[in-house]
Amino acid sequence: MKQIETEIIIEAPIEVVWKTFIAFDAYKEWNHVIDIKGTPELGEKLTVKIILNDKTSTFKPKITKLEEERIIEWTGNLAHRRIFSGNHYFHFHPEGESLTRLTHGERFSGIFSRPIIRKIEKDTIAAFQKFNQAFKEQSECLVI
Repeated sequence: MKQIETEIIIEAPIEVVWKTFIAFDAYKEWNHVIDIKGTPELGEKLTVKIILNDKTSTFKPKITKLEEERIIEWTGNLAHRRIFSGNHYFHFHPEGESLTRLTHGERFSGIFSRPIIRKIEKDTIAAFQKFNQAFKEQSECLVI
């Protein structure tokens, strides 16, 4: 299994960070990398658009893990999970009262995961980091 993982420290309490994250409808106002439509509830299907190198890929993953203010994960497949599957995750860790560490990544599996990841790894890392920075800025501007 191949994994891509990024991290960022956000100068905002976890409650603010979580509320910013689950406000999917507001994403278009502050980021241009990931667009999410749907409801942040366990088992829900989302529509996720990710922009890599000016190319938009749309996925319809299912939320597979949700722990309020801590974890949200979804899994999507290309054709079938044995062909190519991605488990995208956002883990939120409080660092004291006013800081939150975001761990943002994806675990890939399936028979085509290695060649696909070789092709998109660099751009995927850059996109995750760009999203993380925009998310950090948006969360921090909401701290009162």
